[in-house]
Parts: sequence; C-alpha cells; structure tokens
Amino acid sequence: MTATTVILVVGVFVVLSAVYISWRAGRLDRLHIRLETARAALDAALIGRAAVCMELAASGVLDPASSLVLAAATHEARTAGPEEREHAESDLSRTLRAVMDQERFRERLADTPAGPDLMAELDTAVTKVIYSRRFYNNAVGATRLAQRRWLARTLRLAGHTEYPSYFEIDDAEPASLAQQS
Repeated sequence: MTATTVILVVGVFVVLSAVYISWRAGRLDRLHIRLETARAALDAALIGRAAVCMELAASGVLDPASSLVLAAATHEARTAGPEEREHAESDLSRTLRAVMDQERFRERLADTPAGPDLMAELDTAVTKVIYSRRFYNNAVGATRLAQRRWLARTLRLAGHTEYPSYFEIDDAEPASLAQQS
C-alpha cells in the first residue's frame, strides 16, 4: 500500500466519521426540540383541563361541596411548583373522576343551558391530557435512549443537559367517559 492510498483511506474514514457524528448530533438536537414541543403541549393540555374544571366548579351544576373540592384541586394544580406538579395534577384527576362519576352527573349537566358544550369541553380536555402525556413520555424515552448511546456520552453530544424525566400522573378516564367511548 502506498502512502497516498493510506492517506486517502484515512481521509475517507475521517470524513465519514465526521458526517456520522454530525448526523447523531443533529438527531439528538431534533429529539430535544421534539421534547420541548411535547412538554409545551402537555402544559397547554393541563392548563386547558384546569380551566374547564374551574368552569365546571363555577357552573352551579355540582353540589356546593363538590364544587369547592374541585375548585381547590384545580387551584392547587395550577399553582403547584415543578416539584409537586405531578402530585397536584394527579389529585385533580382523582377529584375530577370522583365528581364525574357521581350519580346523574351527566343528566344534571345536560339539563343546564351550557351543559352539553361544557361536557364536550371536559371530555376533550381530559382526552388531550391523556394523549399529551403519552406523547411527552414517548419523547422522553427516545431522548434518553439517544443520550445514553456511547457516542453521545463519549463526545458529550448532548452538552450538559440532564436526562429528561417522565411525567407520571394518574390520568385515567372517568368511568362515565370510558362508557361513552
């Protein structure tokens, strides 16, 4: 093998390695952007659900105790800090399930003028939270997998970013919603 051939082989190897590393870094960057977008969508879905819950609590359809409990859980979810947000959102989900699974809840809501619209908004808000959380957690899994690869760790392609954490809440549908589906 001549020196020119060796230089050519090494040069091709270096170029191909640089292209591959650049591609992996770009993929990791796109995964981080996807993660941020998914987190923003999850936050929007949670805020939307809280707004509909507050509207339901103020609607007069519920008995005063249920309205107060739902309004308190909604307020707690909206004002919770990052450390306690998952717990507060889970509490709101459980409270909403308890309210919606009361006897004749749907009939009482349907008897009010804005009831059908409010019920549709509530169904949509609950479903958006479920799907947004799943999408976010899928993005977290893909990003964590890409960050754990040896090339990303060795060359620090993710910079100093930490592994993203999953958003785990109790977001099971109320029985009244599951029966409708």
